[in-house]
Amino acid sequence: MEKLPKIGLPILIAIIVLIILISKSAVTIGPGEGGVIFERLGEGINTEKTYGEGFHIVAPWNNMIVRKVRQQSVSDQMNVLSVNGLEVKVNGTIWYEPEYSNLGKLIKTKGEDYEHELLDPAINAAARSVVGRYTPEQLYSSKRDVIEQEILDEVTKLLDGQYLIVKRVLVEDVQLPPTIKGAIERKLKQEQESLEYEFRLVTADKEAQKQRIEAQGKADANRILSASLTDKILQDKGIEATIKLSESPNSKVIVIGSGDSGMPIILGNQ
Repeated sequence: MEKLPKIGLPILIAIIVLIILISKSAVTIGPGEGGVIFERLGEGINTEKTYGEGFHIVAPWNNMIVRKVRQQSVSDQMNVLSVNGLEVKVNGTIWYEPEYSNLGKLIKTKGEDYEHELLDPAINAAARSVVGRYTPEQLYSSKRDVIEQEILDEVTKLLDGQYLIVKRVLVEDVQLPPTIKGAIERKLKQEQESLEYEFRLVTADKEAQKQRIEAQGKADANRILSASLTDKILQDKGIEATIKLSESPNSKVIVIGSGDSGMPIILGNQ
């Protein structure tokens, strides 16, 4: 085996060292992620720049901290007190994302585990504040949307200026003590039955009123008609009917004498 030239060995060593340095310095930031540089020989986190997706080369004595910057969610269960002091369990989910341009400031001030440093205390404080304004019945039934918005408003205030954006709050479940839940469900059922009964009464009353109006209308019409039918009018109507009947091709008319009120008598109809 031939010996390497004296000049070739240093070059080979330099190439190997360069490859090692590149492998240590190459960083790939994935989709939905951002990165900030931690400068070991400088002032720590560089807050001036956030690195986007793709391939990056950093100095080997520095470190790239990569964090998700797209919208994320965290779920939690909290034990809180209602307005009358009853313990309520609230299951909720919150959607959030860090401010991309201020990712360095966020990590520098709150650390890499900023979710637990910021979100957990803010969510718990907001939930206790908001839930404490309502009764168990309101929490269980009709106030869910309002509570979600109020918690979102509270969390947004608490995190103002903290470089973390809260997008939405969802209250997935409210667990009440079994006795309270049963009482509320019975009350809601009774209220529903009462409303249904009142609806039937109103419907029946309207139907009766309609029938009274129709009957009154018929009675008025008959009274008017009776008042207008004099003997003369009845006689004229009878004559008209007799004439029409006598003109019928299917009838053979024989008039003999006269009937009551001077009306003709027609016989022999076929």
